[in-house]
Amino acid sequence: MMPFPSLFRRHSRGSAFDAQRAALRTAAEFYPAPLAVAREMLELAEVSADDTVYDLGSGDGRIPILAAQEFGCRAVGIELDPKLCKYTLARIAEYGLQERISLRQENFFEADLRPATVITLYLLGAVNGQLQPRMASHLRSGARVVALEFPVPGWRPERVVPVRSENDVGYTLYLYRRR
Repeated sequence: MMPFPSLFRRHSRGSAFDAQRAALRTAAEFYPAPLAVAREMLELAEVSADDTVYDLGSGDGRIPILAAQEFGCRAVGIELDPKLCKYTLARIAEYGLQERISLRQENFFEADLRPATVITLYLLGAVNGQLQPRMASHLRSGARVVALEFPVPGWRPERVVPVRSENDVGYTLYLYRRR
């Protein structure tokens, strides 16, 4: 996996730096949200046709595709891995959703999040913590963030909801709303 070099410029080398680099590399690996859990994420955020959903680290595009298909909204997937982007673009075309979904092959730490009304995250807590200042400065009032499994450090969730996957595995969702 490709590291995120811009994150490391301001940090000194040492064991904390190495641990952070390892955590971010792990976060960049593809661990898809189960489909039933992804649907619960979008329902918890009360996604409607008026929303623009951003999925950071969108992997195979299941959340943007689900958002566009079932909730009728616009969606943006942000994914760094070129192979996953190629796969996702093929799925978007297969479902005829090119008008509703855009996919950006870029580093989500540098992405413009201002158009988002909903952000979905299935990233490690350390990564959510790195994203927190960017989300805080970019998100408009009323925007929602739904984090799967790992809360956003420094933010108090509006709701914490346990959910079950298709295979009856338990997960936790954290809903945040920008005031």
